[in-house]
Amino acid sequence: MTERAAPFYCPYCGDEDLRPSEEGHGAWECASCNRAFRLSFLGLLAKGLRRDPIDEGGTAI
Repeated sequence: MTERAAPFYCPYCGDEDLRPSEEGHGAWECASCNRAFRLSFLGLLAKGLRRDPIDEGGTAI
């Protein structure tokens, strides 16, 4: 995520009452379910790899 991006919903309860946490970059608190979580961008997937929903392997395109 970029520094300006913000989550719209809590990943646990789906509520929209989110606030930035004091824990650092990417940390958020949900006032509805009283949980804290952190979001981060891991990277881009290789272009030639596609996830197959039947078996968690991957198939080349």
